[in-house]
Amino acid sequence: MRKYVAELIGTMVLVLMGCGSAVFAGTVQPFDAVGTLGVAFAFGLSVVAMAYTIGKISGCHINPAITLGMLVANKISGKDAGMYILFQIIGAIIGSGILYVLAKDSGSTTTLTGANGYKDLVPAFVAETVFTFIFLLVVFGSTSKGAPNKFAGLAIGLTLVLIHIVCIPITGTSVNPARSIGPAIFQGGEALSQLWLFIVAPFLGAIIAAFTWKAIDTEEAV
Repeated sequence: MRKYVAELIGTMVLVLMGCGSAVFAGTVQPFDAVGTLGVAFAFGLSVVAMAYTIGKISGCHINPAITLGMLVANKISGKDAGMYILFQIIGAIIGSGILYVLAKDSGSTTTLTGANGYKDLVPAFVAETVFTFIFLLVVFGSTSKGAPNKFAGLAIGLTLVLIHIVCIPITGTSVNPARSIGPAIFQGGEALSQLWLFIVAPFLGAIIAAFTWKAIDTEEAV
């Protein structure tokens, strides 16, 4: 149960800090606008912080796509994977609820919860699939045997920063179904109708990454 609670807390922090930066970047006061780069770093730094906080307890997945990838790669049991995903979603909902309370009277010109969305289906689906694939490869590589594991959290967090810099204009960047589910529940409307993409595409990217990593992670490489 400690692992599951750790995943809940980690995902809550990711959503609250990452999505919170996106929400308050749109406020009317110029000094509050952190911009795309600030939002990207907020998500990445949240991962770094949680990796070194709960990593020793749960491995700090805080992302159902990572958990599914680990399951496909036979690095986690089916029971743990199911419970991880459940608690990650609960954590995301809690984080989104806190953010909604904080932002509803803030004057933000963005969504109140930092919900994902897209204008064009195909570019959005491709982006979420490909960037999740890249993200998962970094997760597998940086946590594998022989890698400098003490720096895994930093590598993963900075990769998330890079992904956000490119992907924010396309979808707002998900690569994490829980991060999309929580905000969409409170946002409603179009965010909920488009939610399927931010579940299916990251899961697809994670599965492809898991099979790819199993193919290239040879004994000679570790």
